Amino acid sequence: MTERVDPPLQAGEAETLLGYLDYHRATLRRKVAGLDAEALARTLSPSSMTLGGLVSHLTLVEDHWFSVVLAGNKPAPPWDGVDWDADNDWDWHMAAGLTLDELLTPYDETVARVDALIATALEAAGPGALSVKTSRRQGVPFSLRWILLHMIEEYARHNGHADLLRESIDGEVGE
Repeated sequence: MTERVDPPLQAGEAETLLGYLDYHRATLRRKVAGLDAEALARTLSPSSMTLGGLVSHLTLVEDHWFSVVLAGNKPAPPWDGVDWDADNDWDWHMAAGLTLDELLTPYDETVARVDALIATALEAAGPGALSVKTSRRQGVPFSLRWILLHMIEEYARHNGHADLLRESIDGEVGE
């Protein structure tokens, strides 16, 4: 079982935000632990969402917000070569048939890369560090604080989906 550490109860802003992000990352790993490719591709009607798709999607979202938006990098492979106009949900669809290891290896690599980017931004300017890219709606940079909160929200929402999907696969319940 994936070790999951509760977020700190008495810590600074950055430590608390990172604690929640790591908690939700570990929750996702718990939800997919021990599943084969068939189970990872199983849907819960009427949705087409799968646990494998969730892992792939959250890999993309981590790369997008921290590497592309915060740091100004180009998208990492495989995201850099996707025709998003042809399939706006490619990150979800590409997971079909992949094993847990084939999904978690790029996820873990992305998280490690992202954690280094977060550490660099925190060292430079704390949670108020500003992104290289700007908001399309407001035309201003995002703060690292905003991006971390957004990612926590993204994981929390999708971990709720993961709860339902996992229970429908094998009855496994719990946080």
